[in-house]
Amino acid sequence: MKKLTLEKIQEKIITYQVIVMLSFVFGVLGFIYNNWRYEHNEYNNNVRIASFQMIQELASLEQNIYANHYDKDIQKGNPRDGWVRIGLINDLALFISPECEIASNALKTSWDKHWKEIQKDRNATDLLIRHIGKVKQATRNVLKELF
Repeated sequence: MKKLTLEKIQEKIITYQVIVMLSFVFGVLGFIYNNWRYEHNEYNNNVRIASFQMIQELASLEQNIYANHYDKDIQKGNPRDGWVRIGLINDLALFISPECEIASNALKTSWDKHWKEIQKDRNATDLLIRHIGKVKQATRNVLKELF
């Protein structure tokens, strides 16, 4: 049987301690990365869901405006439905991006000024559709940047 000297025992203890410390450091780093990745994925998922809902609401608002202006259909183009959609669009914009929030606020302001004119005034209708397009573009830009 081989005799272990005090120096060899101390070398082995130091080796074990270094291995334990490295294992601990790698464990902590792995945990930190995993947590960061989870948070990032959750953020992306929330933005993605809000963006898709935003695009649907914008399309519904656009349909509402067209029904009111071109078809003179007050049921499908009901301004109260438009107000509800504008409110939801504004709320969803908070979850997407500051640019989207700015564009949706501009849409809300424009809707506030021109909703009474939609049925008669083509310029009011076109202005609202342009604002809808700006919100859509801001939303698409955010979706393109997600990873």
